[in-house]
Amino acid sequence: MKSLLNNYLNSFTGLSPEIWWLSLITFINRCGAMVIPFLSIYLNENLHFTLSDVGWVMTSYGLGSFCGAWLGGKLSDVIGYYKVILLSLFFTGINFMWVMHVDSFWMMCFSFFILIGIADMGRPAFFIALSAYSKPENKTRSLTLIRLAINLGFAAGPAIGGFLIAKVSYNALFYTDGITCILAALLMTQVLNPKKVKELDKEIMITNPKKPLTDTPYILFLIALSLFGIIFVQYFSTVPIFYKDVYGLSEDTIGLVLAMNGALIVIFEMPLIAWMDKKDFSNIKNTIIGLVMTGVSFLLLLWESWVGVIVIGMVIVTFGEMISFPFSNKFALNRSKIGRQGAYMGLYSMSFSVAHIFGHNSGMQVIEHFGFDSTWFFLLFLTIIAWLLLYIVKRMLQKEFKEPVSLSVK
Repeated sequence: MKSLLNNYLNSFTGLSPEIWWLSLITFINRCGAMVIPFLSIYLNENLHFTLSDVGWVMTSYGLGSFCGAWLGGKLSDVIGYYKVILLSLFFTGINFMWVMHVDSFWMMCFSFFILIGIADMGRPAFFIALSAYSKPENKTRSLTLIRLAINLGFAAGPAIGGFLIAKVSYNALFYTDGITCILAALLMTQVLNPKKVKELDKEIMITNPKKPLTDTPYILFLIALSLFGIIFVQYFSTVPIFYKDVYGLSEDTIGLVLAMNGALIVIFEMPLIAWMDKKDFSNIKNTIIGLVMTGVSFLLLLWESWVGVIVIGMVIVTFGEMISFPFSNKFALNRSKIGRQGAYMGLYSMSFSVAHIFGHNSGMQVIEHFGFDSTWFFLLFLTIIAWLLLYIVKRMLQKEFKEPVSLSVK
């Protein structure tokens, strides 16, 4: 047991103080993002929106994310990522406290477009800050530490959110989200030095940067990642409704199930990634492994006669997430070295925004017209397409580096 504990603690050594501060800021911010897992239920039950209406609100959410990620990437290359992160955190907090007063359909669509647009302006900037503050050999573990902070906040957030809904109201949720974003911004001004960030900005600039839209393997990778995202985001929109409608789970119980995802990541991800980073696995292969595991988790949801499949499915998708996302992120950061990092990481963030644009809405529409089982089969079909695209990317990369092409997916 002592040896296991030492190995766990050793996986955190060697990371820069700035990465630890970024992780703490991310944790505070993510703790407040407890509205999102309950958003579909809130819109459906409290505001009496139809599932189709909920889908369109989530599409507005995705469009805001898409535009915000694009703008954040552009601004990061122009004014620096420190200012982008700070502005994003502060104004996201203000907007969370505004949106709870909205109850009409079109105004809700507009409000979430603005809210998420501002929030996701900071995503490319966080990636660039992380890259600048990390040594090359520590980049994957730094990414994993940030994800650990996100998921530690996510483990606490839904559990607290479910409790607040049950004991207070949904308004308490929005206030908490807003306040924590502002607190994260205030903490950033105290612990991260803007002058040091400006120096690092100069270090990562390169001459004659390549435009990411001309990088074919990267674009195919992003398309596959968008499909992956469409599959994955169902766990934060359609799957909670499935838990409630099919199994009759309450909001606080759903919050605990979702919190299990974050708790497992907190316990297992850092040592798992530290171990995998030493193995001869490519970033693309690890992304494929996680994609397949996520797709398989929806197969279990077809078995509706035993509530235990909820827990098993959550465990499988969590390990798929642990394996795929840090290495897909690392691939994007490594690829961004041949171009402007803001533009590259902006597109990377936009791929997940595409998932929000189409994922939530398509899931809601398929459920409303064809039922849950058809939705899970639809997601399995998307898994196969994403796998094929990633395999094509792997072959293209092998040709780039003059590696022999094999039938194994590495």
